Amino acid sequence: MNKANNLARFSETWGKDIALLGLRFFLAYEFLESGLEKWGGQNWFADIQDSFPFPLNLFSADFNWTVAMGAELIIPALLIVGLFGRWGALILMVITGVAWYAVHGGNGYNVCNNGYKMALIYLVALLPLVLQGVGRFSLDYVLFGKKNNRLSEQAV
Repeated sequence: MNKANNLARFSETWGKDIALLGLRFFLAYEFLESGLEKWGGQNWFADIQDSFPFPLNLFSADFNWTVAMGAELIIPALLIVGLFGRWGALILMVITGVAWYAVHGGNGYNVCNNGYKMALIYLVALLPLVLQGVGRFSLDYVLFGKKNNRLSEQAV
């Protein structure tokens, strides 16, 4: 029974923080890759601007492209160091939701058909960072420590 208690205690403390760190690194890589692709590529948002949800369809394709690219370049760096992690993950969820709505939603689930499978995976992977924070291996924990944790404790 003692081994089970030790495993449970590890899972609730260090195990959770290690898992959140791995999740942050995975998501940072994925979104940074997308941001670099936009940075080095041609703005194709003009082709789908009419598909963007309100109010994003009111902005120019160049503005939306710049905001998406900037977020996909800056937020991964913040995720790696764990700074403003909940806000960064929430912003990436919004960007992913717009991509699902404007690009992938009508193509079905299959990735090979440019479907929404990856958008769904990213949304599910970002959810723990929004709801739980980015863990102890982060600047959020170093700078805000217990203050950040109290938010999670009050929600329970």
